Amino acid sequence: MKQLYKFIPKFFFSGITGLFILFTLTWKTTTYASPVKEFYSPLTMTADTTKPLPVTTATIDPTKSVSDTTKKPIIDTASLTPKTDTFSIKISKDSLEAPLKYQAQDSAVILIQDKKVILYGKTKTNYQDIELTAPKVEVDQQTQVVTAVNAKDSSGAIVETAHFKSKDSEFTMDTIRYNFKTQIGITKNTYTQQGEFLVIGDVAKKVNENTTFIKRARFTTCLLDDPHFDFVTPKMKVINQKLAVSGPAHLEFEGVPIPIYVPFGIYPLSQGRHSGLMPPQFTSNEQFGLGLEGLGYYKVLSDYWDVKLYGNIYSYGGWTVNINPTYRKRYKYNGAFKFSIQNTKFNFKGDPDYSKTRTFSINWNHTVDSKARPGTNFTASVNAGSTKFNQLTPNNVQLNFQNQMGSSISFSKTWIGKPYNLTISANHNQNNLTRLINVNLPDVGFSVSTQYPFQSKNQVGTPKWYQKLGIGYNGNFKNQVSFYDSAFSFKQLIDTLQWGAQHNIPISLALPPIFNGAVIVSPAITYSQVWIAQKFRRKWNTAAQKVDATIQKGFFIDQQATFAINLNTAIFGTYQFKHSRIVAIRHVIRPSISFNYKPDLSKQHFYTDTVAAGFTQRFSEFEGSLYGGYAEGRTGGISFQIDNNLEMKWRSKKDTGINAIKKIKLIDGFGVSSGYNFLRDSLKLDLFSFYLRASLFNKIQINAQTVLDPYQTDQNGRDINKYAWEGSGKFKFGRLTYGSVSISTSFQSKPKDPKKEELRQKEVQERLNDPSLIGDQRRLLDYMQQNPADFVDFNIPWKLSLAYSLSFTNRLQPDLIHFKKEYNSGMTFNGSFNLTPKWNFSTSGVYDFDSQKLQTFQMSVNRDMHCWQLSISVVPVGLYRSFSFTISPKASVLQDLRINRSRYFSNF
Repeated sequence: MKQLYKFIPKFFFSGITGLFILFTLTWKTTTYASPVKEFYSPLTMTADTTKPLPVTTATIDPTKSVSDTTKKPIIDTASLTPKTDTFSIKISKDSLEAPLKYQAQDSAVILIQDKKVILYGKTKTNYQDIELTAPKVEVDQQTQVVTAVNAKDSSGAIVETAHFKSKDSEFTMDTIRYNFKTQIGITKNTYTQQGEFLVIGDVAKKVNENTTFIKRARFTTCLLDDPHFDFVTPKMKVINQKLAVSGPAHLEFEGVPIPIYVPFGIYPLSQGRHSGLMPPQFTSNEQFGLGLEGLGYYKVLSDYWDVKLYGNIYSYGGWTVNINPTYRKRYKYNGAFKFSIQNTKFNFKGDPDYSKTRTFSINWNHTVDSKARPGTNFTASVNAGSTKFNQLTPNNVQLNFQNQMGSSISFSKTWIGKPYNLTISANHNQNNLTRLINVNLPDVGFSVSTQYPFQSKNQVGTPKWYQKLGIGYNGNFKNQVSFYDSAFSFKQLIDTLQWGAQHNIPISLALPPIFNGAVIVSPAITYSQVWIAQKFRRKWNTAAQKVDATIQKGFFIDQQATFAINLNTAIFGTYQFKHSRIVAIRHVIRPSISFNYKPDLSKQHFYTDTVAAGFTQRFSEFEGSLYGGYAEGRTGGISFQIDNNLEMKWRSKKDTGINAIKKIKLIDGFGVSSGYNFLRDSLKLDLFSFYLRASLFNKIQINAQTVLDPYQTDQNGRDINKYAWEGSGKFKFGRLTYGSVSISTSFQSKPKDPKKEELRQKEVQERLNDPSLIGDQRRLLDYMQQNPADFVDFNIPWKLSLAYSLSFTNRLQPDLIHFKKEYNSGMTFNGSFNLTPKWNFSTSGVYDFDSQKLQTFQMSVNRDMHCWQLSISVVPVGLYRSFSFTISPKASVLQDLRINRSRYFSNF
């Protein structure tokens, strides 16, 4: 015999010994071990009937053979001592490269003559990285082919399937025939998942480790045995986790074919980024006409760079072009850039409402990992462009209402082990309503942390008071230009150029607490100076009966010095309850008093002039400068602040012992601050500022603040040196000149599936913490803002959020004489609730109480269709109105396979 059998050695059983071994192999545990240098090994047999039926296991090493097969294995049933075959060892050409391991829960039958092993009952076969599980497996030693089949009940229904798993692929099937040597196999009724795709094939042939051919294939993102929809093709080639190529394909819903065919299909299966076309979305707009949005191409340039080039085109002649590269290097930096050009045409030429405008927008975000270069950081957040870009962007209501834009590019360095810190930045802000743009370049800040020059390096004992004397430095320098984009010119840019600097030198002294440590004393001296590039003066023009303004360029300095002694303490009070679920309420009062003095070093920079016939007012000649000047007049007085908070301990019914005591904050903070200047010639009492912060039951957030003016006013609303409670029939504290109140709350039901919600939160957190996904996050956030109805969480049955705000202020009118009190109040709301487990209704809006109108309002109805989703969204009121109907698959790989019908209207 030229070759040895690969899986089972040929035994010659004789007499009682052979029958006993066969009985044991069939009914009890059999362990077959093949050592590296031995082909023959003894069988270890057990026959304990008091224990449950064990799992049949075996390990076969087919890589070893002998040249002479005439020798019989020697089995010493008394000692079971291994016998070593001393014949020469020779490797068979068709031997497997690794041992074959298998086990069965029920039994294993060895057919000696046929050289086969048949396993029954939840079998498991392992070879290298291949794992095969099935209810029944047959291993053929001669052909090296393993056959696995499913199990059926008495009615013919499949109760257990075969499962094949290798390094990069995983299959579930009814039947499989697989050759371990050639790695070629055939399966029937096969299911395999490639990325988000589920591929189902009547017959599949695996030709190598990575390639499979499928006859009559169906592929879908609906992960059900009978998917709701699929693409059907007569043949397909699948390369694991890389690519799938099919012949002619058509779509089927619930087994009903849709008569729309494609001649062939190429489907990327690789995870992560890959280049490709970006399909457009059809839209209709009242001002722009019919259009295609999002048409473009996505290109992966390298492991660190990718770029997206896309645009929109409309039937009235308008178009938009966007280029959006992103870059990332893990543990180093990441960022995204976007440049957009928008050519807007409203209606056709000749139409009375025809207009043509070209605008642009630049967005750039860049962050550096803090561990990349300790002590050095560079960040960028740029959002700039034409002041009309947001207003003219079609089909994006959220962007249309964004009137403020700002940018910041910053470099900072901290010298490790030294007290120095440097920051260099470029900043920009613009108001799209007034069309005013301000650019600060550069903006330099340098600081030195507090140093203690009299402190000894090797401190021994209690330090002296002068050793706690500290001094620091903070300095800033900036340039600014301002212009209107509607009247931009280089000359105007130079005329509006301003520069300035500010220096602060704080000197502090840390004294030990007094009154047994109850009061902290903190003396402080601060010297400040500003450098200013221009003076601004008003002059009454008697002939024209108006105010003329002049600007004088130059280098000017203003300065001030302040001296203060601050006293701080804390007072605690607790009220205990008996026989109540409320255990105690604690009130904490933190009063602070400051005695301060400031000489008048800025008097020469103030002047008095006429603002109207018979009216004069005091002005600063540094009005409108970057840093402004300091206040005139001496200050010698006292200022105070009283801060409070309330906390409560209560006993919960749900817990016992220490865990039952819960602590909650009733009021996070409330207080008042004011002061009195003894050296001021009039209006010595300062305004009173009140504030309140509370989070009731961790559900309702309240923020309120107001300013109380204790003086009476003249007929023009100006303060006079007379208190509000003087000369009137009844007592008055004063009048409120400013105030604001904001109340917000949010409620939601418990998730139907807490584990699903926990998993979702974890995935969101991981995505937010992964810097390599910064570009994808921004694109997803942009998409979510434009399509909020596509992101409905059906796991939360209902949720509601409300926010109300009210503010008022006394505003000086343009005539510089009169004051007018202006009010603003509004409420925002959004919520959703499930009509049924599969239907959801959501709404959001903004209501303005001043105009008593809805500024914006949106409502949508959503249907969860398992693997698809349907959304109907309507914006019936507001400056921008729209209607949208969308049905699309949930899987991200098919997010562009959507049916969409949208219409947009505007009132401008």
